[in-house]
Formats: sequence, structure tokens, C-alpha cells
Amino acid sequence: MISPKFFIDTLGSYGIDFFAGVPDSLLKNICAYIADNKDAKHNVIAANEGAAVGLAAGYHLATGKIGVVYMQNSGEGNIINPLASLTDKEVYNIPVLLLIGWRGRPGVHDEPQHVKQGKVTTGILNTMGVNYDVLCKEEDKAAKQIAKAVKTMKETGEVYALVIEKDTFEDYKLQSVEKNDLTMSREEAIQTVAAALGPKDVIVSTTGMISRELFEYRAQKGEGHERDFLTVGSMGHASQIALGIAMEKDDRKVWCFDGDGATIMHMGSMAIVASKSPTNYVHVVLNNGAHDSVGGQPTVGLKIDIPAVARAVGYKDALTADSKESLADALGKLRSIEGPVLLEVKVKKGNRKDLGRPTTTPIENKNALMEFLRK
Repeated sequence: MISPKFFIDTLGSYGIDFFAGVPDSLLKNICAYIADNKDAKHNVIAANEGAAVGLAAGYHLATGKIGVVYMQNSGEGNIINPLASLTDKEVYNIPVLLLIGWRGRPGVHDEPQHVKQGKVTTGILNTMGVNYDVLCKEEDKAAKQIAKAVKTMKETGEVYALVIEKDTFEDYKLQSVEKNDLTMSREEAIQTVAAALGPKDVIVSTTGMISRELFEYRAQKGEGHERDFLTVGSMGHASQIALGIAMEKDDRKVWCFDGDGATIMHMGSMAIVASKSPTNYVHVVLNNGAHDSVGGQPTVGLKIDIPAVARAVGYKDALTADSKESLADALGKLRSIEGPVLLEVKVKKGNRKDLGRPTTTPIENKNALMEFLRK
């Protein structure tokens, strides 16, 4: 395996020291090392992967140097537009080094939402005309691949990608952890809100720990999962799935269980929710200021006023809770508030070590929800 220090030092030897992106579980060791060893000006955790490409492009325009964009392969969709219409050699010809975590690589077992993406990861790069290497796990060979990437980018001005498999980097634990004084766990918050729902209410939960914790809550209670749509992939789009349901099923209350990272990733969607004025829509943002399911790297979630954003774009009201007591109070108020309404629940980082994953398939989950909505 490769030492994160060796990898970053090798890039540094070529003058490459600017990083932007969205953290990934396969890259958590390298992302942690970058976070601990680069200042805030040289490591930007972006709202989404396409925005990170924009940051790297701006950095290049200002310095003439090459920026690095890190991401999970699920983020390839978000970078296609800037790759095709910004960095491409037929447009502005801007070099960027992509570090792409290869979830769902063919032949390696992974969760359902990663299987298709794993199959098309390198095909997308080929289609976009991006040169790439699968990073070798031996340092001497990896160093040669980096040298080749840098040489190619400097000669052509084009984007280059290093595709990174599981267990490529040695363990490195994030030292610069941003702590908060919040006491309520995300799981407690999810259980409290889910318990307050009416029998016909529906939940659309975002990708990552939130859907996993909701699934386990139902299992612990001996309940079915037909009222919950577990959005295991497509990060940042749960609010729009919920809106699509809410507009067609106006006799039911629809709850979107969102995360701060997912909300920020496509924050413009909040304006669309507000513009459609679904009176049956409740947007619950579970905010711990972290990308919890991929290594705990920080978001700006706890540094911004998410309820103020909701009000500014047109939500009828926005509430905040940061304890079991204030959450219970907020849920009581929600009964008499017309939607769309946002409820921010501030929670501490982390999750149970024995937290499982959904045991039903995505298609089983979809079919059960659709049957429930027909009743």
C-alpha cells in the first residue's frame, strides 16, 4: 500500500499542492492526510464534484499550476459538464488531476448503488477523452504513474485521472477533527422524528448513514419498510424525489430526511421545493457538520444558517432543534404549520460501530413504497 505522505509529497515535488473535492470512503486516508497537512486555502471540500473542477480551473487561471480534484466515482456525473465545456482542450484546455475512488469495481463486492457506477467508471473517462491510470499499490510504480500524469498534463494542458481501488492507501487517522458540543445522536433524532409520523406519512431518506439508521429503526420496532424510500445513491437529490411524491400525493405528508452535506451539494433544489408550495412537505436536515459516512471530513453545515436559507427561498417556516427536548417541541409545532417547512436538527458526529445496511434490495424497497402509496 501507499503512504498518504509519500503520495502527497510526490505530488508536491511537481508543484502540485491545491486540492478540492468531495470526500470518499476509498480516499478517506488520503483526504484525512490532506486535511491535516494543507491549510484552508489549499484544501477545499466543495459543495459537489463539478464545483471542485471549477475551483481547480480558477486556481489554474490564477497561478498556472495544476489543481487536484478528489471524489468517489459516483461524482463523475457531476463533473461531465465542466469536463466537456470548461477544461476540455477544445474549450479552455485546462489541466486538472482527478483522484477517483473506484467503488463497485467489477469483481469486487459492493453495495447495489455502486455496481453500475463501478462498471462504467473507466468507460466514462474514455468517452470524455480523459487519459487515466489505475493507481498501483506499490510506491515506486505509483511514483512513475504520477510522473507520467504530470508530464502528460504539462505537455497537453488536458485533464488526467488516477483511478484508485480499495486498500490503495495505508491507514491515516484524521487529527484535525472539528468537535461540537451537541449531545443528541443522529440515530436518536431519526427515531424521534419517525415515531411522530402519521400512519399514511412517507419518508424519503438520503444516502449514507441516515437511510441505514432509519432501516434499523424499523427493524428494531418490528415494522415494515414500505413507508420509507431509502435513497441509497444519487446524493443530494432526496429532496426532489420527496417533492415529486408530495406533488402527486397531496393527501399524505411527505418527510425528506436529508443530511447537511447532501443538502449543500444541490442547495438550489430548496428553491424549487419552495416554488411549488407543497403544503404536505417537511424537509428535515440532520446536521452534524460532517460527511459522516466517508470518513467524517467537515462540511460547512454548522457554520451556515440553513433555516435562514429555507426562509429566503420561500419555505413557509423553518425550525431548529439541538436536543431531544427542543426536537419534541419542534415536532409539536409542525402539526399546525403548513408546508413546505424545514426542520434543522443539529446532532453530534458518529454512529454505532455495529450499524448494519438495508437487507432489502432497492427494487424491493421501491415496489413496497409504491404499493403503500396506492392504498
